[in-house]
Amino acid sequence: QVQLVESGGGLVQAGGSLRLSCAASGRTFSTYAMGWFRQAPGKEREFVAAISGGGGNTYYANSVRGRFTVSRDNAKNTVYLQMDSLKPEDTAVYYCAAQLPAYSGSLYRESSYNYWGQGTQVTVSS
Repeated sequence: QVQLVESGGGLVQAGGSLRLSCAASGRTFSTYAMGWFRQAPGKEREFVAAISGGGGNTYYANSVRGRFTVSRDNAKNTVYLQMDSLKPEDTAVYYCAAQLPAYSGSLYRESSYNYWGQGTQVTVSS
């Protein structure tokens, strides 16, 4: 069982920045690929970014590429999402998710992940 806890959400003005964190339990965190997804009111949950277990490969949705950066610190069992140049359309609940090494599948898809956090609200005002 892997527990994921997000933090760092809040209210920010357009053009501002936030850094989300996701702390994971487990002794083998470095073997998990990690993803970030978001869900805006009335919309389906969508992929934001992902990072491989060792951190060498990162993936981004087109809508956030160049503004968001995903990273991880395996010594701290934590994955981060640095969000810069925020826009009102980035307003959503942000979730982190873990894909165990025994599983495969596109990191862009929700169904490829085994565990999810409870989410953290990000609100960007115009």
